[in-house]
Amino acid sequence: MSTLRTSLVITSIAAPNAVLRSFAEGCKAHGIGFILIGDKPSPADFALDGCDFWGLERQRTMPFQLAALLPERHYGRKNLGYLQAIHNGAQVIVESDDDNFPRPAFWEERSRKHATASFQGTGWVNLYRYFSSEAIWPRGFPLEHLQDALPAVPTSATKDCPIQQGLADENPDVDAIYRLAGKLPLDFEQREHPVSLGKGAWCPFNSQNTTWFKEAFPLMYLPSHCSFRMTDIWRSYVAVRICWENGWDVLFHNATVWQERNAHDLMKDFADELIGYQHNKAITQRLQALPLKPGTQHIAANMLACYKEFIAMGLVGEQELPLIEAWNADMAKLA
Repeated sequence: MSTLRTSLVITSIAAPNAVLRSFAEGCKAHGIGFILIGDKPSPADFALDGCDFWGLERQRTMPFQLAALLPERHYGRKNLGYLQAIHNGAQVIVESDDDNFPRPAFWEERSRKHATASFQGTGWVNLYRYFSSEAIWPRGFPLEHLQDALPAVPTSATKDCPIQQGLADENPDVDAIYRLAGKLPLDFEQREHPVSLGKGAWCPFNSQNTTWFKEAFPLMYLPSHCSFRMTDIWRSYVAVRICWENGWDVLFHNATVWQERNAHDLMKDFADELIGYQHNKAITQRLQALPLKPGTQHIAANMLACYKEFIAMGLVGEQELPLIEAWNADMAKLA
């Protein structure tokens, strides 16, 4: 996949299933570390060749401040997988979920710099529409902007893209409204060149097929004290905003996984996403107005400033602050 040391990180409460076995086999074949973070409902006897499984008891032995603070039964425990991968020496971290099957292209070498159509200063841009003629949008995209005209595709230029979002075929990561009303299953078209978010361009990305290069590792933090359906979406807003300060693009590329979605109650998903439907646009307006500082040395302080905005808006609990501070401290020790 890469000449750099690479780790795959997933969190799951499932017993070894077809997806996890597929990832484990692929990681073994390509020399990639595979860290799987469990939770309270995980099988006590979980065992899968090629997979480094961390149940709750083992997680408590981790040398990270965050390990003692994260709530149980929450997707945010995936943060410990990121930290462990960094502790193991990873230079690239790829993440997915336990219902996404990797295609052969998933295992191809990943490069940080790409010739990409970089959107600059466009505001909201629905990047899914550049891979599909269907009226589809990513989970976390503000409903107020669904009818916006699509900006013309910029001329491709080489950009530094330390965060890269791969799409997912069959059951893409869309919100409950699209799932209730839109066309599924759906496979994306294959583009010759990827597209990306430059300064002044917004689009959410998720945690289902995402690549992170070392300098962007601090931005992987998933908040715990917020709606479950918003944790990776709000993380993406923070990451996009801070990328602007570092001259980085966030890349969106062709689907390299396909999803056989776990069972979901769509009306429960809708209820959990409602806070996003109501506030996503306002959140990004507040983040955009923040006077953040350029440079990787300021990422930790910039993240703290962003999450304080969420807390001020009443969207993330104040209990999040000690977790962010612990994450920043753990990242500083691992640097």
